[in-house]
Amino acid sequence: MASFKKTNVKIYTKPGVKTTPDTIYWKKLGVPVLLKEFGPVDFIDFSPVEPHYFAVTCSVKVQVYNAITRQVYKNLSRFRETAYGGSFRSDGRLLCAGGEEAHVKLFDVSSKSLLRVFKGHKSAVHRCFFTADKTHIASFSDDKSVCLWDIPSEKEVISFSEHTDYVRAGTVSPVSADIILSGGYDNIVRMYDTRAKTAVFQVDHGAPVESTLFLPSGGVFLSAGGTEIRVWDALAGGKLLAKVSQHHKTITCLKLCSENKRLLSSSLDRHVKIYDISTYQVVHTLDYPNAVLSFGVSAKDETVVAGMVDGLISISRREDEIQPSRQERRKVSYRYAPDNYQPASVDVVVPEKKLVQMSNHDVHLRKFQYSKALDCVLKPYVVNKTPHVTVSVLLELMRRKALRSAIAGREGRSLLTILRFLIKYIGDYKFTRILIDVTNIFMDVYEDVIDQDPEVSKMCSVLAEKLRKEEELTKQLLEVQGALQLILSAASVGEQNIETRFTTEKLYPSENAQVNPVVNVKIE
Repeated sequence: MASFKKTNVKIYTKPGVKTTPDTIYWKKLGVPVLLKEFGPVDFIDFSPVEPHYFAVTCSVKVQVYNAITRQVYKNLSRFRETAYGGSFRSDGRLLCAGGEEAHVKLFDVSSKSLLRVFKGHKSAVHRCFFTADKTHIASFSDDKSVCLWDIPSEKEVISFSEHTDYVRAGTVSPVSADIILSGGYDNIVRMYDTRAKTAVFQVDHGAPVESTLFLPSGGVFLSAGGTEIRVWDALAGGKLLAKVSQHHKTITCLKLCSENKRLLSSSLDRHVKIYDISTYQVVHTLDYPNAVLSFGVSAKDETVVAGMVDGLISISRREDEIQPSRQERRKVSYRYAPDNYQPASVDVVVPEKKLVQMSNHDVHLRKFQYSKALDCVLKPYVVNKTPHVTVSVLLELMRRKALRSAIAGREGRSLLTILRFLIKYIGDYKFTRILIDVTNIFMDVYEDVIDQDPEVSKMCSVLAEKLRKEEELTKQLLEVQGALQLILSAASVGEQNIETRFTTEKLYPSENAQVNPVVNVKIE
């Protein structure tokens, strides 16, 4: 008796992300540990020195975590109201933070002592950073001002009040202690020079600015607001170099990582995009369970921390691959012959019978039980996870001319299951042709029964509407294709005309024409 040939299930390749070195690199991050805080996580900053503690600013405190143990190392809670923007100094010994109290507070991380309180702002201070000389702090406030504070004397050095709306973003130059960058909700990014005591220049970002960032050279800076990141040349007076738009909701934070070769942007769309700093192309994406407000990466990308709007903190740490200290000794079994076994002439090798496991629908197809075979592949776990199996069985039933008999004789819930499958997947380009034939057969079988059941009639109307929308989409795509073909044809004709004219002038130059040894042709 001939063996039964199983149903040929066509496996469709997924148009997934190509495997790149960046994808492999970021996939090595371990399973994230989730911690819960009491409120949205406003800011995350890593200490530049080992062991690279990170500060999480949330609610009325700034908590310093140990990245290895994921435990709170220090708790800075000298705040009466909400704290904002806790950031480390370059030596990791001091930390400054703003808050709703309109003060900037300076802490000693090791002793938790409150060393300085800088008073002068009239509204909440959302960001504050140490300058490159370690002796000043720049603060950015909702009172539309930017201030520079002297740490030893606890006094204000200079103040700038040129913004017309809240100043929620800012940074300091990594190479000069006199250059400060601020971004406001008036869409303007301003660069200040404390020596000139005025704004050097300003640029319009086009949306409320949520974050700013200097590149390590100090000659290029970035601004993030709305769904766009803009790259500016500081040495050229704020010349726009690039626009990057990869998020579909507001961008909240910008960071550098991988020795300043990669840029990260977090957003309310629950994604963190990683860009190549040389091309500003996305090389990887990190996904999170909720909108990301703040983000931080430690040195050498060992720890990645994301703070979310619901108070969750996601901590992912790069896990080194554990190499076995010694090779385990393989257990030898003489029950089965090894792969490289060469039998002697007197030995008889009995071949091992391998039992072929058949799927449930193949078992029913082998017995010509077509209705049961169809029922097997219409179960929810098959339809949701492997719809290509259902479509393959439908195609096999049509090949056997048994689809009518498999569909016939159903009512109520069984009919609704088939219709739901058709509605869900008839728009998928991989299945459309087959499912249209299935729909036609279904309508032929149940043409007289549809009006008798209101639920079935309603589902058929939904299916008809889905087909109508697919038809409209196809027409629109064909119109776009035709327009593109016209544009490309016109461009190719223009290039041919220019090439013909250039060749003619070269072969038959006019009397007054001057023949140059090098000809540069620029086509716009």
